[in-house]
Amino acid sequence: MTKAGKHVDKLNRLKRIEGQVRGIAGMIEEDRYCMDILTQMQAVKSALAKVENQILKDHAACCVADAISSGDENEQREKFDELVELFGKVKR
Repeated sequence: MTKAGKHVDKLNRLKRIEGQVRGIAGMIEEDRYCMDILTQMQAVKSALAKVENQILKDHAACCVADAISSGDENEQREKFDELVELFGKVKR
């Protein structure tokens, strides 16, 4: 798949998530059953995690791989530090 195709896939997924979030807002406005709302919220979180994982894989396959193959230690350290910082935020 081309880089543009990967972006289209991620954008389409995010648009679906956007629709799901609007649906949840509607459920709250309609005073729907809490467990139904929570179930939909879990689905949104799962869908976001899938997009996040794909972006992370793309970053590793492209940006990190380029830094490694460049031989530039500063660039390699920068990419490593970015990942460490990101994973540090996830742990909180």
